[in-house]
Amino acid sequence: MPENPTITPNPAEAQPGSSVRTSLWSALSWVRDLAFSVLIAVILIVFIYQPVKVEGTSMMPTLTDQERIFINKFTYQFGLGSIDRGDMVVFWFPLDPSKSYIKRVIGVPGDTVYIDAGQVFVNDRALTESYVPGDYRDRVSWEEHRIPPGEYFVLGDHRSSSSDSRTWGFVKRDAIYGKAVFVYWPLKNMGRLR
Repeated sequence: MPENPTITPNPAEAQPGSSVRTSLWSALSWVRDLAFSVLIAVILIVFIYQPVKVEGTSMMPTLTDQERIFINKFTYQFGLGSIDRGDMVVFWFPLDPSKSYIKRVIGVPGDTVYIDAGQVFVNDRALTESYVPGDYRDRVSWEEHRIPPGEYFVLGDHRSSSSDSRTWGFVKRDAIYGKAVFVYWPLKNMGRLR
């Protein structure tokens, strides 16, 4: 005698409206995931990384006009990292705090800095600046200054085309809000900044 086959009922068919609930739950899961992704993106942009556009030629050849970069705001904002010589920092311009500038840190608090015919000296030692090609140097001199506590001496890499600490003085620590870390546009220049 043949056995009777057993049938297991499909729960979705057994309960009217359950397929609607499954679709609704699936849609809500998608909305939840999207909201979570947006929240993470907002946290990254507000607290950690911010996209900015470079305007001008003062940081050439390292950065060019209209390049898009990410700056790290987290490190300096929460005191987790020190501002070191060689860092490319973004700060509120001392003479007009509504504008942001990007320059390279050359001297930190307590350093003595002077420039002799374009050659920068920090603490009486000539600074080796591989990021400033010969075509971008100038012959400007600047008398020796000791950098006060909580302030920084900054220069553009394109020395003959840069408005910087030689002209308008030191940058206060609380005006510095980010460190340039990554070029993302144009794609051919994409990469980490040093």
